[in-house]
Amino acid sequence: MNLRRLQYFVKIVDVGSLTQAADVLHVAQPALSQQLATLEGEVRQQLLVRTKSGVVPTEAGKVLYRHAQLILRQCDQARADMNAAAKNISGAVAVGLAPGTAAAGLALPLLRTVRARHPGILLYLNETYGTTLSELVMNGRMDLAVLYGGKTAVHGLSFQPLLREPLYLVGRGSMVAPPAEVPLAMLVDTDLYLARPYNVVRKMVNDAFAAIGKVPKVVAEIESASTLTAVISDGLGATILPESMARQVASSCDAWQSCIIEPVIEAPLALCQSDHLPLSEPAQAIKEILLELVAGLPGNLLAHEERPQKAS
Repeated sequence: MNLRRLQYFVKIVDVGSLTQAADVLHVAQPALSQQLATLEGEVRQQLLVRTKSGVVPTEAGKVLYRHAQLILRQCDQARADMNAAAKNISGAVAVGLAPGTAAAGLALPLLRTVRARHPGILLYLNETYGTTLSELVMNGRMDLAVLYGGKTAVHGLSFQPLLREPLYLVGRGSMVAPPAEVPLAMLVDTDLYLARPYNVVRKMVNDAFAAIGKVPKVVAEIESASTLTAVISDGLGATILPESMARQVASSCDAWQSCIIEPVIEAPLALCQSDHLPLSEPAQAIKEILLELVAGLPGNLLAHEERPQKAS
């Protein structure tokens, strides 16, 4: 079918008169009648019935009228989407990056890529703890978040696995440095400074100790990266952190780090978004960039998926 003929047909039905439709469409009436006759020949159906007051659609005409409206609306939407794609994407996008995780290392590359590729996007980066970030995504105040979690289904959220980071024991000062790998059972009497129980990493530590019939010896609960670094630097005790944050803390205060084994505990880093609120076009662009950046990291969980183009 010819889209223009569908447009003519819809206008004739809307107006209820060939003469008036011709005036509105700026088409000569004989030419409009010919277009209508051609359309009826294509569908092999009579579409309009002439009456004293004008024209009315037949039953077949009513069916075509409904479909034609949908077809023309979809064509209009396609044109609008193509026009938008041809223009620079702009708008505000809020992204959460859990502190002390591999996510924090994505901040600078993300900013660089967004400025180079989509200068019209205003990027807001929020570095706070995972539970708060997921709540912000859930209530629509944040578009995306990279955080530890995703093993347990959460109503209102979807998680895309990105990385898995092993947990390390970190300490210094008066504590004797353990070997490069330390069994969890050896840490039963170690003074530990950990996050609150609702923290994903803390839950993993608690579960791992419970699996061997023990509980961690937590002497204080700290969720400030700077305070935790000061505590370790002062030699007050040790902490258990994912590899990226363990490396960061150890390098900042000349501490040692030891990978926990028996069992190995791995923290899952995931991309979190709402499972019911659609991403805006700018937010979708940011998501694609995040996945590109993660695809370039060793050990990422996107290796078996179709990789996006390399971020610039």
